[in-house]
Amino acid sequence: MASFFGQVPGSAALVMLLIASLIPTLTIGTAAPQQRGKCSRQTGDTSWHQYVRGPSSTTISPVELLASHTTGNITNPDGIVGDGVTTLTRSSEDEDMPTIVLDFGQNYPGILSINFAGAEASGSSSNTSALPGITLAFSESLEYLTNRSDFTRSDNLPAGEKVTNGTDQVAVQSEPYTWTNQLGCAYEGSKVCSDGFHGFRYLRITLQALASDAPYTTGFGSVSIDSVSLAYSAYQGTPDTFTGWFECSDPDITSWWYDAVYTNDLCTDIFRANESDPRDASDNTTMLGKVVLYDGAKRDRDPYAGDLAVSALTLYLSHNNPDAAKNVLSDLAVHQRSDGWIPPASINDYTLALYDYPLWWVVCSSDLVLYTGDTDYLGAYYATMVNTLDTYYPNSTNEAGLLEKGLGTSSGYGDYAFLPRSGVITYYNALYILALNRAALLADTQGETDDAARWRARAAGIGPALLSENWDSTVGALYDGGPCGTNDTEKCPTHAQDGNGLAILSGATNNSYASSLVSTQTTVEESIFTFMTSALTRFYGNAFYDNSLLSPSDEFDQRVYAFISYFELAARFQTAGNLTTTTDPTGVASSAFNELRRLYGHMANNDPFSTFWEGIGPNGSYYEQGYTSLAHGWSTCIVPLMQNYVLGVTPTGSGFSTFDVKPVVVGGGLEFAKGVVPTPNGGGISVGWEVADTGTGSGLTLTISTPTDTTGQAFVPVASSDNTVAQDGTVIWTRSGGVVSGTAGVSFDGGYVVVGLDGGSSHNFTTTE
Repeated sequence: MASFFGQVPGSAALVMLLIASLIPTLTIGTAAPQQRGKCSRQTGDTSWHQYVRGPSSTTISPVELLASHTTGNITNPDGIVGDGVTTLTRSSEDEDMPTIVLDFGQNYPGILSINFAGAEASGSSSNTSALPGITLAFSESLEYLTNRSDFTRSDNLPAGEKVTNGTDQVAVQSEPYTWTNQLGCAYEGSKVCSDGFHGFRYLRITLQALASDAPYTTGFGSVSIDSVSLAYSAYQGTPDTFTGWFECSDPDITSWWYDAVYTNDLCTDIFRANESDPRDASDNTTMLGKVVLYDGAKRDRDPYAGDLAVSALTLYLSHNNPDAAKNVLSDLAVHQRSDGWIPPASINDYTLALYDYPLWWVVCSSDLVLYTGDTDYLGAYYATMVNTLDTYYPNSTNEAGLLEKGLGTSSGYGDYAFLPRSGVITYYNALYILALNRAALLADTQGETDDAARWRARAAGIGPALLSENWDSTVGALYDGGPCGTNDTEKCPTHAQDGNGLAILSGATNNSYASSLVSTQTTVEESIFTFMTSALTRFYGNAFYDNSLLSPSDEFDQRVYAFISYFELAARFQTAGNLTTTTDPTGVASSAFNELRRLYGHMANNDPFSTFWEGIGPNGSYYEQGYTSLAHGWSTCIVPLMQNYVLGVTPTGSGFSTFDVKPVVVGGGLEFAKGVVPTPNGGGISVGWEVADTGTGSGLTLTISTPTDTTGQAFVPVASSDNTVAQDGTVIWTRSGGVVSGTAGVSFDGGYVVVGLDGGSSHNFTTTE
């Protein structure tokens, strides 16, 4: 979820003003990304373990004191990360405040503890009973580590309810002891307070007393620190916990895959009242004490249904911990309104008005069933889905069968980025198609044939109507669909990444009417991709709008969301899988890899170097400065993209009871890719492919192993139907383009030779041009 920015008076907007007015920030981090070895082609090794970032212990210590940020009188500054004691001393106003900055090496969430070796107040204090004060500032980046945290929990509260104003405070006792950060204040009258939980990489410790903490602390004296540590609270994703994995010949892509899993791990945690969003998110929830997928490690720390469209897939494809998603979806379902609307999250006691997230709840529910086989969940909440699709959205459907935001009760509702949209919006309608078709698949599973037929028919009618309403022939793509302003009646000449990507992915462009919109030399999909490449490309990814007409001051045409980029990237990879073989004739596969490398390469090579951001702003900046979450689960789409398209494994029945293996082997310059996609059927689907020179032309080796109780199809990529394909050394498709006599279950489909796969089998396919 994009930040609920400016929606609560005096909260996020105040943070931005405070940050802008602070003392000059520290220079941006220069720590290099973690170096790894080469990827391995061998299918049975564990070379991928080197990429895993999960900590081996839940007690985390800082790895370095940043000497360039040390100020004031510090004795043995390196002692705090090595041997000995570090002492901060200040005797008078003329001396600089003693400050040290610790680097924990990568992002972590949890509770900080400090082992103090003792303290002594200075005679400079007017209050001889005051204790030396320490202020703590936390940040995911060095750029926004100032004399306050980049974000702290109180920043999401109005002024009268804040516990802190940017830093956590400690009144250090004279005798040695261990201080542990807990939400609350040490003294009555809101004196010497802390926010408790933090997500951060960098910690700034200063010998300082806030004026508001008088008479309990003083900024003069000495404080000795033996050590600092963090009690890591998130999912501990060590190599032995991975039920799915990925590796390819590009070490960057491989590294980013595991960085994405680590990002998601940081968002996987127990829902605790004192560590979740303070804006009435825990008052009436069923999630307390349960594992959930938060939106971000640092903030907002509330699970959102839409975010699960990416983060839950990353979870299912990496670790056997589906309850983290199921607990969220179940909680939101039980808070459904009588009119069918499902809240996006527990924030504001389940009243945050978003228009798109009930549809994401449907899509994410189908993902849960497809990837985990949890039909008990489906049985429990099938009626919830019916109510959403057949009661809530018909309330805002126009005569053409299209969703029109502003009709019914939808006026004033927002979406994933709180965009000022109204009218027939491409994104909402394309998402509606996706949700209806996914719901129909679930209806099939339940034996509800009437529901399935009704929803498929509704979805089929939306695509042509949407194209008729919103196709912009001047650019060859779909309008966003609404007016530029509330008083406008004409369509705003703006085009969004979300709607255009989802229109392709949902099948809205896959109809005969679409063919009439473009010349016979191209397709609607190719036209949209060409436009998006031309209009949206930035060095740090693809922007989510081609201009900023909807909100000129917000620079939408410079903003990148990895969340929304997922749907464009998935559309490109899906189209590559449908159109290309081993040659990428339209370049769509190459364009997908190009965008992927720009997006993840930028985040991976900037502070904090290990996790992926909520959003990217102009010139590749953090899109909401220090408030930006730099570890956001919705930004981990490289995980499902690699498993679903590069390895090519997708479920077509609940719990992978049926599945396809249809790898995209072109466009990325990859020599090999391999990995495992987890299933609930006693094992995973193992896939490995390698491009090689066979001596008589280029060829491909594809190896697939399947678990029991599954049935699948292997789509073996070939340059043409004239290629030879062998299965386990026996030719099953001849160079003349025919099935070998006596071979059953083999066919040709587009650029693939299709072969049936039984459960509990292993096969090796080779192709020769």
